Amino acid sequence: MKILVTGSSGFVGSAVLKELIRLNEDIKVVVRNSNTVEPTVEKIMVNSIDSSTVWGDRLLGCDVIVHCAARVHIMAENCLDPLSEYRDINTLGTLNLARQAANSGVKRFIFLSSIKVLGEDSSIGHPLVYSDQPKPTDPYGVSKYDAEEGLKILTIETGMEIVIIRPPLIYGPAVKANFLTMMKWLNRNIPLPLGAIHNKRSLVSLSNLVDLVVTCLAHPSAANQTFLVSDDRDVSTTQLLRLLGNALSKKVLLLPVPVTVIDFMASVIGKKDFSHRLCSSLQVDINHTKTVLNWHPPFSIEESLLATAIDFKHNQKLNNRDKRFS
Repeated sequence: MKILVTGSSGFVGSAVLKELIRLNEDIKVVVRNSNTVEPTVEKIMVNSIDSSTVWGDRLLGCDVIVHCAARVHIMAENCLDPLSEYRDINTLGTLNLARQAANSGVKRFIFLSSIKVLGEDSSIGHPLVYSDQPKPTDPYGVSKYDAEEGLKILTIETGMEIVIIRPPLIYGPAVKANFLTMMKWLNRNIPLPLGAIHNKRSLVSLSNLVDLVVTCLAHPSAANQTFLVSDDRDVSTTQLLRLLGNALSKKVLLLPVPVTVIDFMASVIGKKDFSHRLCSSLQVDINHTKTVLNWHPPFSIEESLLATAIDFKHNQKLNNRDKRFS
């Protein structure tokens, strides 16, 4: 089985590639720079994956495509037409690749979508399920939803199997954005006003997500399915910070500030969206995934947070060393 991976230098794609190499799979990757991945891996060089990319015969011989490349969600979006920017890569680029893949004989197309297709939050005890009516609220979520809908039409027209995976927040070694910010807070022993947040959020470790992707490569029951994924254990922001503090071997000082006060303070400093993500709930139900694939997340949240913390501390040591010698 020949597997093509896009986005192989990104957070998810690089982890997928590493696991496929470990499994000794026959791999080809899409890259902009040939120096960004393992030199022994076969490469396809493209400048970008968008609506105008011509793949030609470079997809011939591939059986499965794992499409991780995307214009990722940006917290402080400042372009004039963000929806158009997201759609050109996440929607039109995906569908352009998928159509040419089908014409080249690719049998299965695995699309890394997002839980944002179903919305930004849920009420506690009422998790999102794979069959819920999509309710994307931002350009990134809309672009992923539009790609999903286009892929469903394409599979009817061409017979190429599609697999859609919608992860929530992904964490693991080399994580960035808000998760990295939280680790930096804890590492500096900063007292945080986050000791009374009783929300519930589903997360997925990079290792668990990669394991699901690998499961979907050839599983017969994965064809034309949509899967939600998580660590199968929901935690509050307060619980997550305590678990992460343990992983970092740091004493966590969390002040029991009411959520209403946090929201007000965040509004004053222009961080309302960040506050919402810290305090709101977003639970997903992965029973469909577990049942259809007979799959369960192989790594616990404690194991995954420890791996994330070890990588973080290693990078901190490297950064400190570089500063001493600069």
